[in-house]
Amino acid sequence: MTTKSLTYPKSKLWLAAIKPPMYSVAIMPIVLGTAIAFAETNSLQIGTFLIFLIAAILILAWENLSNDVFDSETGIDLNKHHSLVNLTGNKRLIFWLSNVCLGSGILGILAIALWQRDITVLGLILLCCALGYIYQGPPFRWGYRGLGEILCFLSFGPLAVSAAYYSQTQSWSAVSLTASLLLGISTSLILFCSHFHQVEDDLAAGKRSPIVRLGTRRSAQLLPWATGGIFALTLLFVVLHIFPLSTLFIFASLPSAYKLCRHVQMYHNQPERVSNCKFLAVNLHFWSGVLLSLSFVFAAR
Repeated sequence: MTTKSLTYPKSKLWLAAIKPPMYSVAIMPIVLGTAIAFAETNSLQIGTFLIFLIAAILILAWENLSNDVFDSETGIDLNKHHSLVNLTGNKRLIFWLSNVCLGSGILGILAIALWQRDITVLGLILLCCALGYIYQGPPFRWGYRGLGEILCFLSFGPLAVSAAYYSQTQSWSAVSLTASLLLGISTSLILFCSHFHQVEDDLAAGKRSPIVRLGTRRSAQLLPWATGGIFALTLLFVVLHIFPLSTLFIFASLPSAYKLCRHVQMYHNQPERVSNCKFLAVNLHFWSGVLLSLSFVFAAR
C-alpha cells in the first residue's frame, strides 16, 4: 500500500503521477525497430522516426491517464495519492485529456500512413491501442484477471517494434520480430514489478495480478528466471546466427538485472521498500534496449 505518500511534497506527487522514466516504454520499441531497419537497409527516414516517436509518447500518455481514470472507478487507487485523478479531484478532466493525447498520437500515425500510402502501420498501432484499452478499460479489465503482462508483451514487443520497422521499410523482418521478444519481456517485467508493493490494494479491488496469484516470495523467485531469459535468448539468437555478434553488448546491462533481482529478493514482502523496484525494472528495460539497438546500428552492413 502507499499510505505514506501523503508525507511527500506535492511536487514529488506530481512527478510520480507523470512518471517520466516510464516513457522509455514508448520510446524503446520505436528506437529498436528503426535501428534494425537501418542495419538492414542502411537508410533512415528521420522524419518518420520523429513523428512515430512523438506519437508513441502521446499514446502512452493516453494509456497512463486513462488507467488512472479506470482505476478510480474500481477503488484500487484509493491509497495511491499520486494518481492524477486523486491529485486533481477531476476525473472528467483527466479522461478528456487522455482522449486528446490518444487522438493526437493516432493523427501522427495516420500522417505516416497517408504519406506512405500504406495503412499497415496504422493498423498495428490501432491494435496496440485496443490491447491497451482491454488491459484496464470496462467492461474488459483484463489486467484485473492477471493478463496485463501478456497484453503488455504483445503491445510493446512484437506489435510496436514491427510497426516501427515497417514504417521505415514497408516490409517485414524476422530479425525485428525476434528482437521484439526481448523488449517485450523487459517491458512486461516493469508491469510485473509494479505490483509487489500493492498486493493489499489489488486484493481489495479484486485484481488478480500475477503477484497476488503467486505471492511475493514465489514472484521474487521467478523474477531472475524471467530476467535471465533476456540474456539467454540473446545468446541463443547469436548462436543461431539470427543476431549479429555485436548484440552480446546487451550483457553490459547485467548489473541492472542483478540490482533489480537482488532488491526484490530482499524486500519482496516490505511494500515501502520494494515500491521502487518498478523503476529498477525501467532501468533494465532502458539499458538493455539501448544496448541492443546500438548493437544493430554497429552491425549495419
